[in-house]
Amino acid sequence: MRKERGRRPKKKVCAFCVDKVENVDFKEATRLRRFITERGKILPRRISGNCAKHQRQLTVAIKRSRNMALLPFTIE
Repeated sequence: MRKERGRRPKKKVCAFCVDKVENVDFKEATRLRRFITERGKILPRRISGNCAKHQRQLTVAIKRSRNMALLPFTIE
């Protein structure tokens, strides 16, 4: 059994770029919920597959929606 080298998993594409979203809106709680863990943490870019621009906007949007009580800070 030889281990294959150089084989990488397929790169994920940004969900916001696919939908042609210019700005991530903090009021879309259902969309933002996909990018937080069950513990309430924000998923990193390498796992979510977002581009850098949309990941920065996503982080700000999640934090704003938490302050507006649309998303929980933690899930118990």
